[in-house]
Amino acid sequence: MMNVVEIEDEHGPASYQKFPVTIVRGAGAEVWDDSGQKYVDCMGGYGVAIVGHCNPEVVAAIKAQSEKLITCHSSFYNDARAEFLEKLTTRAPKGLDAAFLSNSGAEANEVAIKLAKKFTGKKTIVAMKGGFHGKTAAALSATWNKKYKEPFEPLLPGFKHVEFGSLGELEATVDDDTSAVMLEPIQGESGIILPPEGYLKGVRELCDRKGILLIADEIQTGLGRTGKLWALENWGVVPDVMTLAKGLAGGVPMGATLARREVLHSLKKGEQSSTFGGNPLACAAGTATLDYISKQDLPSQAASKGRFFQEKLKALIARHRSAREVRGMGLMLALEMRVDIHDILLNSIKERVLFTYSGRTIVRLLPPLVITEAQMNAVVQALDKVLSEQELKQVG
Repeated sequence: MMNVVEIEDEHGPASYQKFPVTIVRGAGAEVWDDSGQKYVDCMGGYGVAIVGHCNPEVVAAIKAQSEKLITCHSSFYNDARAEFLEKLTTRAPKGLDAAFLSNSGAEANEVAIKLAKKFTGKKTIVAMKGGFHGKTAAALSATWNKKYKEPFEPLLPGFKHVEFGSLGELEATVDDDTSAVMLEPIQGESGIILPPEGYLKGVRELCDRKGILLIADEIQTGLGRTGKLWALENWGVVPDVMTLAKGLAGGVPMGATLARREVLHSLKKGEQSSTFGGNPLACAAGTATLDYISKQDLPSQAASKGRFFQEKLKALIARHRSAREVRGMGLMLALEMRVDIHDILLNSIKERVLFTYSGRTIVRLLPPLVITEAQMNAVVQALDKVLSEQELKQVG
């Protein structure tokens, strides 16, 4: 009989970068493999495990809902969906009082793109160089990285890309046919790139002046990750449309496109739907997730833990010539190296720490917001050992 690895390699897609670990269990900021080895998880399912793996309150909500009703199409009303929508829109940025529920970040961004065109009647969207919005057709059209796009061209027309951080280039690019500006408050896939001071407020002012929608992709930055519930709060900016996913339902697939009611309601009956979107199981998990984030004040935890983690990582890179920079906000962090990180990632697995990456030289850290100080210290110690051993080999 084939083992787990052989089965996935034989019958699954070849489009994932696979790590040599078989994960079978998780709790909080830790996961276990099929041999019982425990790891500190700084990948967190690319930021999905925001309230921790198998959060007990989310698990309890899923169990209770699964015994009542699992699926209910949005053609019908549903109590679990109504409760979630009320909590989500109550905690959303001011004015974003309506939401379309879907199943993923890419789907949430597809809806946002359709909204911009339908509400404004205009055809083009200005997105950012370095931006990432998903790999479905329209979301991929808004994404910058050519390696994701070129095999599937021609994609959706009407997208222009400008330098993230350049108000001058943005103003020179928008025109009478621009429906929206679409951006991540902090660019994740490109390596945790923070905006220059004043940039996001400038974008908001430009959109107001030109009558253009501002779409904020908070799929990776939202739900407390940066030290505020919504990353744009760090700069005092409110978007017209905001997309969410990843940890929104504690690990259960869910996406959401929030907007002002008049914007969302520009989509008429039949123009957008989702078979699984807003299903009771995901909504129950989402309500439990939002409640947990609020009760535990996870945004404040992310802010203080992020400061602690950054201080430790900055002390680490001062000891290693192969490390270049630590940057980020809250628990959305990047360690940029002067070398290819392939071996760093694999050797960290041997030290029982899991990371993800942004390109060839950036270690990306998106741990659960429930990570402990002891676990963060263990991560730094493991990195210290890995970098020391790698630098010794390079000298040898």
